[in-house]
Amino acid sequence: MTHHPHHPSSGTRWGRAVVVGGGYAGLVTARVLADHFTEVLVLEHDPVGAETGVHPHVPQGYHAHALLARGGEALEVLFPGLRAELAGLGAPVFDYGERISFLLPTGYAPPDPVGVPVQTFTRDELERRLRQRVSALATVRVLAATHCETVTSSTPGRLDRVRYRADDADPADGATDITADLVVDASGRATSVDQWLADARLPVSAKTVVKAKITYTSACYERPPEDAQDFDIAYQMAFAPGVPRGGVVLAVEHHRWMCSLFGVDEHVPPTDDEGYLDFAHSLGNPRLAEQIKRGTRQGRIHRYTNPGNEWRLHHKNDRWPERLVAVGDSLCVFNPVYGQGLTVAALEAELLGRLLGHRRARAAGLDGLSRDYQRGAARIIQVPWTMATSSDLMWAPTGQPRAARFAHWYNRHVFALAVRDPDVWARFVRVLNMTAPPSLLLRPSVLGKVVRRALTRRRA
Repeated sequence: MTHHPHHPSSGTRWGRAVVVGGGYAGLVTARVLADHFTEVLVLEHDPVGAETGVHPHVPQGYHAHALLARGGEALEVLFPGLRAELAGLGAPVFDYGERISFLLPTGYAPPDPVGVPVQTFTRDELERRLRQRVSALATVRVLAATHCETVTSSTPGRLDRVRYRADDADPADGATDITADLVVDASGRATSVDQWLADARLPVSAKTVVKAKITYTSACYERPPEDAQDFDIAYQMAFAPGVPRGGVVLAVEHHRWMCSLFGVDEHVPPTDDEGYLDFAHSLGNPRLAEQIKRGTRQGRIHRYTNPGNEWRLHHKNDRWPERLVAVGDSLCVFNPVYGQGLTVAALEAELLGRLLGHRRARAAGLDGLSRDYQRGAARIIQVPWTMATSSDLMWAPTGQPRAARFAHWYNRHVFALAVRDPDVWARFVRVLNMTAPPSLLLRPSVLGKVVRRALTRRRA
């Protein structure tokens, strides 16, 4: 069967957009596209419904997730009232400095307000709420249990023709082919974009890969009814080379703790209750083990190993096709330990909406959009990528780049200052939450403190 795109009436909206993948990134992007297209079709591989949370094909979905403050701001604009909706389920909203027990490699961060509000919840609940809202939009259709077979070209220089098949479709009916004004690859780290490009005789985009074998083992715990703590996050960060273990417990909706323990290379957290608790006891922050011991585990203990970071450099592909863009893990996979992925995907969707809005205001077409978007997305990715990979590169025993060594050295001094200097800690929190650029930690007031500390230590 073949269906052709709708054409905009009155020129105010484009016809059809197709989103390949209905996970977090696909849902957020579909919300943006609904403002600019008369039809948005979301092709979701898994059999999901309004109440579905974690996808079977998203193994990292069972683990603790962080939505950085900048990502929270972006989602609240796209989904007004989302924060209050989650809070109504018991997902706490708090100042990052006041309600966190953060063990840096140099000691505990000061428990002072930093003016950065955040909210903690499970990926499961977040995605459920987004899916319900997006599915309710009049212009959006979510086709669950539907596999995208390929994306091909209807016109030279474009990748805009999508072939898909529903799992329950009669094989005799064949696949469905549709042509779209815009195709969004939100299919995650298992994306088939390389095959789509190769089949169209277009060059496959280069990749940058930084390995960092981190294993996460996670479980959710019901809190005792009387459980009242002075923190909503307890965290121990891993830091090369001397702190290969870490973990986090987050206060989440329905009076529970979401706990993820993680380790580098051979430091693998066990999946049995006794071993899991023993691993937590091996950490320097005792609050993780305390909450595991006090809580009642719900569901299984899940394990997931992430091999590192991978960025598809579509913005450097001189023959990148028109009408195709990539978002989320389809474009860049981050080491989840830094909690950047959800926020970066929201900012990419925000960028796409901004570019579409500018073109509509000028009554311009969509040609050139994909290149503008991929370049803009690269600028969004560059800072969190550099921050994450600079740390990950330091786990390698040799061959550490000079820039990574400097960043690691500088961070170590910033952490040492932060435990006794609330101003430095507040700056670090703003950079970590992507509400300020990394240059905030390179201002003269901080740089001078770092240099003085380094010189004092050298003289000692």
